[in-house]
Amino acid sequence: MAAEKESLEMTKRLKKEAEKLIAWFQREKKDYPWRRDTDPYHVWISEIMLQQTRTETVAEYYKRFTEAFPDIHSLAAADEESVLKLWEGLGYYSRARNLHRCAKIIAQERQGRFPEEAAELIKLPGIGQYTAGAIASIAFRRPASAVDGNILRILARFNNDERDILLPAVKKEACKGLDSCLKEIKEPGLFNEALMELGERICTPSGRPRCRYCPLQDACLALKEGTQEDLPLRGKKGPRRIEKKTVLMLICRGRAALIKRPEKGLLGGLYAFPMLDGHVILSDLTPWLASYNQPFGKPQPLKEASHIFTHVEWHMKGWRVETQEELPGYIYAGPDEIEGRYAIPTAFKAYREIFLQEFEYGKMDFTQ
Repeated sequence: MAAEKESLEMTKRLKKEAEKLIAWFQREKKDYPWRRDTDPYHVWISEIMLQQTRTETVAEYYKRFTEAFPDIHSLAAADEESVLKLWEGLGYYSRARNLHRCAKIIAQERQGRFPEEAAELIKLPGIGQYTAGAIASIAFRRPASAVDGNILRILARFNNDERDILLPAVKKEACKGLDSCLKEIKEPGLFNEALMELGERICTPSGRPRCRYCPLQDACLALKEGTQEDLPLRGKKGPRRIEKKTVLMLICRGRAALIKRPEKGLLGGLYAFPMLDGHVILSDLTPWLASYNQPFGKPQPLKEASHIFTHVEWHMKGWRVETQEELPGYIYAGPDEIEGRYAIPTAFKAYREIFLQEFEYGKMDFTQ
């Protein structure tokens, strides 16, 4: 009962600030390419790309992607490898696959038209509660909330709320309160975008929030109590699991071996250099190579690299090996194909660059 009362009070206070917040957004907003219209296709592409990715990074990807696939039908007709290649470097590749699946459904089953209500949008592949609310409100002016970590942070400070924002009940309450608030706001899409902008530029997650520039400063309870730098509160996450890996650059006549990873699991369905578990030393690598019954040159050590995922961290070492014949079970690709055809995850960026530079500048010292 107390939570409902607090939610109702927050709704009233936030609604009073709506016009001020929207006016600030229209005056101060950054000119991102996806903000130049409210076409649902453009809103959808940008919102999927912006998940887990910095806004500045997305801008160039969005431009290239929408130039290659200007509408839902062109995206639906594309092959998956083309979609993944344009996504290369953005990470979280399941987003790209779901984007492609979703495009096919909308193009084939809905004659290219997006659902207008959040409750229908959320049924499509890759569209969660936040994205459904963003599309419904921005593209169709529906009173649907779009609540993510940024919005939860703003609300925690706005209400001086010391509850853990990672608790499902806290998010559920925030969605309910904002949905109620948006029903009485003429431009729900602008209001949601304004909150997004506020979280990105003013009410930031690290360092001191820029409260003196905030359009909500007069109504912010955390600012009034001086607790804005202490909020929000989050439950502690467990440490990332460390995994040791050995990357193999198997070269045959100027082409490198690639393998398609299993569809399910980390980096599922993407092309990568072959990789072994653990840090494999030369005395263990040699019999592994010999098992192919193919002549091979002396393995050369490659520089170490690391990559951080959400819950796991790879610590990688590598070996470069010349073979006279292509080893079975792999796809071999030259520099042009690796640059233009196969989507290789950012986790392998260091080794991808070594391979490309070798053919651009000649054989290099791989250990540096």
